[in-house]
Amino acid sequence: MGRKSSKAKEKKQKRLEERAAMDAVCAKVEAANKLEDPLEAFPVFKKYDRNGLNVAIECKRVSGLEPATLEWAFELTKANMQTLYEQSEWGWKEREKREELRDDRAWYLIAREPGASPVAFSHFRFDVECGDEVLYCYEVQLESRVRRRGLGKFLLQILQLVANSTQMKKVMLTVFKHNHGAYQFFREALQFEVDAASPSVSGCCGDDSSYEILSRRTKFGESHPHPGGGHCGGCCH
Repeated sequence: MGRKSSKAKEKKQKRLEERAAMDAVCAKVEAANKLEDPLEAFPVFKKYDRNGLNVAIECKRVSGLEPATLEWAFELTKANMQTLYEQSEWGWKEREKREELRDDRAWYLIAREPGASPVAFSHFRFDVECGDEVLYCYEVQLESRVRRRGLGKFLLQILQLVANSTQMKKVMLTVFKHNHGAYQFFREALQFEVDAASPSVSGCCGDDSSYEILSRRTKFGESHPHPGGGHCGGCCH
């Protein structure tokens, strides 16, 4: 009886530790989501003036964006990504993409030219993935005329900066395998790695999955698994 009681206590203690660890993770995500402007402390990153571009960069919650800007973001995403989605098992679902872009949890980096016209954006969220607090990049989309000038890389560097400043453990994103340019860009230029949650590693979706989940750890990222095990999903909504 004594041994069983000891084991029960150990299990209870482990559950309490796991719950406390997850509470701490969610607290960091909630704190990040309460920020007014994650770029406020980094004014040098609010401007990109290189390679013939001169744009201002702002960071806002979706609730702070004008409807016209959100519609532009959707149309740019559609123009850049519809064919790639149609070549995957997901297909292009216009209503779902609109809802995703307008979700209450969405944050945006918007790059604007001097006349206030947007030319690029990133949609990201602070969230929990597989028990870790992360910054998840949903989109990085640029108008064709501003590509190959370093702006996309700069936006991803901002996301890495924001992830570090909010104590997220990593930046994560999903990329289609057949989007060869983007895959190479993330893996080589930005040094993202295939994440343990990716289908090719986890085996969750078979070998024929058309996408990979990539990640890059921040200084707060740990090299060992989190205490909560392998279950993936958010907890802070």
